[in-house]
Amino acid sequence: MRAPYTQLYLHCVWSTWDRLPLITPQIESALFAAISAKCKELKCDPLAIGGIENHVHLFTRFPTTLAVATLVKEVKGASSHLITHEITPNDFFKWQGAYGAFTVSKSIASQVCDYVLNQKRHHSENSLFADWEKCETEDI
Repeated sequence: MRAPYTQLYLHCVWSTWDRLPLITPQIESALFAAISAKCKELKCDPLAIGGIENHVHLFTRFPTTLAVATLVKEVKGASSHLITHEITPNDFFKWQGAYGAFTVSKSIASQVCDYVLNQKRHHSENSLFADWEKCETEDI
């Protein structure tokens, strides 16, 4: 059976509620694992997941059958559910409703992976790519 050949790469970013520092070292690895697992369940290939205490970046290759909004909704929902029901049920954890999503050319995929995986360094050194940090529409 023939299938379409695609190279669809997506860089997503979303923040915690009110940009609170809710992503602690204690939950970070479980959170990233939940994001990865949901991506795989949705037939996406998570290429990089990273972030700091108040937001997460996801870089993934995704199929033609999946809408961006569905990917982000499912990943945020699954990861939030894990944290609030299993990892730290007595602590507050919530994602902001908005998100940023950017299509990426295969030619810069390694650059995006590096950026996502090294979020802590980029933030500490203030070597950010401003457009890749946007999680919501700014008032004009």
